[in-house]
Amino acid sequence: MLTTEDEIKELRNFVDHLNSMKDSVVIVEGKRDTMALKKIGVTGKIIEFHKFCGMINFVDSVAKHQNVIILFDGDRKGRYLTGKTIQLLQRRTKIDLTFKKRLTKITKGKIRFIEQLVCFEYYFV
Repeated sequence: MLTTEDEIKELRNFVDHLNSMKDSVVIVEGKRDTMALKKIGVTGKIIEFHKFCGMINFVDSVAKHQNVIILFDGDRKGRYLTGKTIQLLQRRTKIDLTFKKRLTKITKGKIRFIEQLVCFEYYFV
């Protein structure tokens, strides 16, 4: 995948901003997403949807956090999970979709799955 210096710079700023969100939790779909985020330098708390037995258990656990950053994939399943999570959490905690939108903008839509961020690992070593 061709990557410009601007994309790398913006992605570094993205990671720094994500790490600065101290009272927040990032939610992703699975362990490969978590691994990819950690490989590019994300140090905050990450919760994986697939570790919970169903949407209700997941939402009840996530609702305990002050701010929830949703980073589900851009495929059909990820969009469904995003919508359902927003629907069930909207009055219980603050939901942040800006990071998801910003990531799409930075990568110009090349990254549809969070686990694909592992291809940027080389630039963060």
